[in-house]
Amino acid sequence: MPKKTIKRFMPEPQKIKSNKHLRIFGDLLHNGNLWHLNRRSVAKAFAVGLFFAFIPVPFQMVLAAGVAIIVHSNLPLSVALVWITNPLTMPAIFYFCYLLGTWILGAPEQNFAFEASWQWVLESISTIGPSFFLGCGILAIFFSVLGYFSIHLLWRHSVNKEWKKRKNR
Repeated sequence: MPKKTIKRFMPEPQKIKSNKHLRIFGDLLHNGNLWHLNRRSVAKAFAVGLFFAFIPVPFQMVLAAGVAIIVHSNLPLSVALVWITNPLTMPAIFYFCYLLGTWILGAPEQNFAFEASWQWVLESISTIGPSFFLGCGILAIFFSVLGYFSIHLLWRHSVNKEWKKRKNR
């Protein structure tokens, strides 16, 4: 059942409430609905988390937490799913975003060498930026919608399977 599987991997509420970056939400974090695991809250959490995983901005977790509070999704899951793009996976995912953007815009691929500096970022916004941001936006929307509906279908399938087991007993 998805609920049991998700519950095993979820961080503890106290760990998230004590995160120094999430303190800006104050008492909003004490809303019990942000910690429930049900089909709707988990599906919304997948949509929020996957969306912000593909948005290349700093503090993705804080943005995901803010939107999770607004849409009443499961907060820990929304924040945890942002880590799909971590330092190991980020280069490959964002390069694919760039390739998708160049394909959609019909722009030629440009050779570039990544540098971890603000100067490089500012210079490359004008060259590879449009393709990169378009690809990120499209994949963010695509995977958030895919995640939302996949969780609904998976949850429904799991519940139907449990009902059939119960009926057969």
